[in-house]
Amino acid sequence: MESLLLLYFLIINLIAFFTMKKDKEKAIKQQYRISEQTLWLLAVLGGAIGATAAMFRFRHKTKHISFRIGFPLMMLIELALAAILLS
Repeated sequence: MESLLLLYFLIINLIAFFTMKKDKEKAIKQQYRISEQTLWLLAVLGGAIGATAAMFRFRHKTKHISFRIGFPLMMLIELALAAILLS
């Protein structure tokens, strides 16, 4: 069970990271963007660590206070939940 949970967290965080990266690339090229709702959904589903890492790595969504505060806060909550579930 623990290994499945870890695998899930790894996959959802990689998806969130690369989705944020792709959205940044689309923003630079002024193309149709990935919705903020999708980015939040990925974070809520367990991808807040990847989303937060991508936000700071690619300087994407850092001007939005909801992302700048929300993603790291959600990341801390998810880390705490993961620690509880895995202990």
